Amino acid sequence: MKDIKLKDKIAQGINDLFYIWKYEFQTTFRDQGVLIFFLLVPLGYPLIYSFIYDNEVVREVPAVVVDDSHSSLSREYLRKVDATPDIQIVSYCADMEEAKQMLKNRHAYGIIYIPSDFSDNIAKGEQTQVSIYCDMSGLLYYKSMLLANTAVSLDMNKDIKITRSGNTTERQDEITAYPIEYEEISIFNPTTGFAAFLIPAVLVLIIQQTLLLGIGLAAGTAREHNRFKDLVPINRHYNGTLRIVLGKGLSYFMVYILVSFYVLFVVPRLFNLNQIGQPESLVLFVAPYLAACIFFAMTASIAIRNRETCMLIFVFTSVPLLFISGISWPGAAIPPFWRYVSYLFPSTFGINGFVKINNMGATLSEVAFEYKALWIQAGIYFITTCLVYRWQILMSRKHVIEKYKELKEKKSSMKEE
Repeated sequence: MKDIKLKDKIAQGINDLFYIWKYEFQTTFRDQGVLIFFLLVPLGYPLIYSFIYDNEVVREVPAVVVDDSHSSLSREYLRKVDATPDIQIVSYCADMEEAKQMLKNRHAYGIIYIPSDFSDNIAKGEQTQVSIYCDMSGLLYYKSMLLANTAVSLDMNKDIKITRSGNTTERQDEITAYPIEYEEISIFNPTTGFAAFLIPAVLVLIIQQTLLLGIGLAAGTAREHNRFKDLVPINRHYNGTLRIVLGKGLSYFMVYILVSFYVLFVVPRLFNLNQIGQPESLVLFVAPYLAACIFFAMTASIAIRNRETCMLIFVFTSVPLLFISGISWPGAAIPPFWRYVSYLFPSTFGINGFVKINNMGATLSEVAFEYKALWIQAGIYFITTCLVYRWQILMSRKHVIEKYKELKEKKSSMKEE
């Protein structure tokens, strides 16, 4: 008899699990708000971000010139700077005050100043200089200004040194120009582009944030529809912690398998972003990340009391989470307090692990720290989710019993009257 009862309990638990899975799956596609966060946002946001940064690098930055030298050498320098893809000279100013005013009015983002003794110093064999002033409100403007002027100055230095050396062979000219030959190789980001650097991190973060918003919205809806404002409804199928947690988690996991494939595999290919990771390593890495995000969101949903609350609590966290992940700002430079705070969120390990695999070609063993951390997070948040829903089951029963006693007292008092 005991074996039969145990089998019956297991069978009932499995039936309830699939009932909850089916109900949550249907709710996802019936609730327009949840559908937006689970499907439309993951479908649209990656495309918007990728389109914005599709150019990868900033080209033709407007710059103005103050040329006090008015020599053939200064004109050659400026012609070469203007010929680079990084800078476009839009105006020649009479003095620095006029140039500053153009910078202030945002007609340009940099000033190239050539002093009056520029050509004379070179002719006398003395060192000369070119000054650049850049609008530092945008670091990419500074990067373009610096790279273009540095490249041109090095090129002209080479010609000047060769002219003065009096060499007789081309090999001697090469050694004079470059005594130490150098070669610049941009590892993992050949275009040195902004999209290849930032978009992979944003894509991983989108998965976590949309899960937080969607699951939070579903939790708020469940409370609003519940008579006692509880997260767990009064239903014979919702009579066990594991069946509720696994049923809900399975429905979210099935939806986000497809969402993750689109966000992490299709979008980078659409915009020709770096993808040198092994597909099997990415799949194995994404699995614990999804589990950790789902159970983290289910645990956090305990704080949601209505549909609007999730927007107030979760939306503002997107930018801080990107900052403390160690991608947009070096992880070694993040203060210890915020580094430890970042370990609470699956996105921290998910972003770093995904970038290493997808953009740097790392294997699963080379991201063992992030991979193990995600499994640990998935386990911890699974336990916290079970505790949260167990507490909600007890609260639901308590409210029903209290309501039953209240009605019973009212009925008995009416009979006495």
